[in-house]
Amino acid sequence: MIRILFTGGGTGGHIYPILAVAEELKLKFIEGSEIDLRYLGSPESFRGLLENNGIKVSKIISAKLRRYFDLRNFIEIPFLFPLSVIQAVWKVFWIMPDVLFSKGGPGSLPVVLACKFYRVPIIIHDSDTVPGLANKLAARFANRIAVSFASAADIFIAKNPKLENKIALIGNPIRNSLISGEILDKETAKKIFGFNPKKPVILIICGSQGAAKINDFMIETAGELIKDFQILHQTGIKNFKNVKQELDSILKNYPAEEKANYKTFPYFEKDLKDAYTAADLVISRASGGSIFEIAAFAKPSILIPLPSEVVGAHQIKNAYEYAKNGAAVIIEQENLKPDIFLFQLKKLFSEPEKLNRMSQAAKSFSKPEAARIIAEEIIRLTS
Repeated sequence: MIRILFTGGGTGGHIYPILAVAEELKLKFIEGSEIDLRYLGSPESFRGLLENNGIKVSKIISAKLRRYFDLRNFIEIPFLFPLSVIQAVWKVFWIMPDVLFSKGGPGSLPVVLACKFYRVPIIIHDSDTVPGLANKLAARFANRIAVSFASAADIFIAKNPKLENKIALIGNPIRNSLISGEILDKETAKKIFGFNPKKPVILIICGSQGAAKINDFMIETAGELIKDFQILHQTGIKNFKNVKQELDSILKNYPAEEKANYKTFPYFEKDLKDAYTAADLVISRASGGSIFEIAAFAKPSILIPLPSEVVGAHQIKNAYEYAKNGAAVIIEQENLKPDIFLFQLKKLFSEPEKLNRMSQAAKSFSKPEAARIIAEEIIRLTS
């Protein structure tokens, strides 16, 4: 029996790469062997998704390590963090995995420390250009460090030159089931969503948690957008009802054929592949996970990174590093105005050759083998 333990914060950016690696382990590299997949951490709303994918879940208290002044630091760091370490040491003793794969984020560092205590081999992965604090602290205990962006490797090495031989630039793990198997042609995918196959489709991805600023902005510009484009808008589960109600109110006096050009969804899961396939352009935040999914489908994009005062500068740096080769246009949130946005959209669709170059640049940036590479390294460390 080979037992693999996963840990990572409870966001899609942490959980979906874990699922991608688990999928590779189950389907490709343990044929004829028994494998036991476990998760220990703070899965938040993703517990059911992990369990539905054959991963047994155990929870520990999450103590978020913040690099900025916050009163919660005076409670969580001296009190909750030691408690979460004790919990992790106890639970890892009973799990006793062969390897730990950590995605970083809240709740991951205590599991890394517990596994180091028991001399369990550790692989960590960071999705962004700027490594998260949990991964920066965990790096010294890791046997292997995987990164999505070259600049993240530079930061790890600058902090500790001894890490250089442990680091590999592999990209962000994407579920094989998302990017392989039957992929429809674009016209058929558009028809699945009830769209005209000859008219441009814009896919708006707001993540599982939603992106309130993007949702509000799209509502504001919906009346202009439906004149020239067809919209697939993933609002986030918690925002879906409000967004739909506001859109229905704003568009109530528009012709039925124009209103049909705007479709909202709380969250794409099984139909995410078809949504990407149908899209002529993707609008998204600039998390590492989103960027590498967009690149895997070779889609031109407009990235709207979260401002630095919200999550630090990593999304802005992600966006600019990705856009260097021409794969994306960046509109920073402070510049997200209807006239700027609509100008960029119409300019892009008036230059099909540029859209094609953006698509090729996205494809060249993608690293679809990331999950397989991590799975192979996990197997290597078990032997």
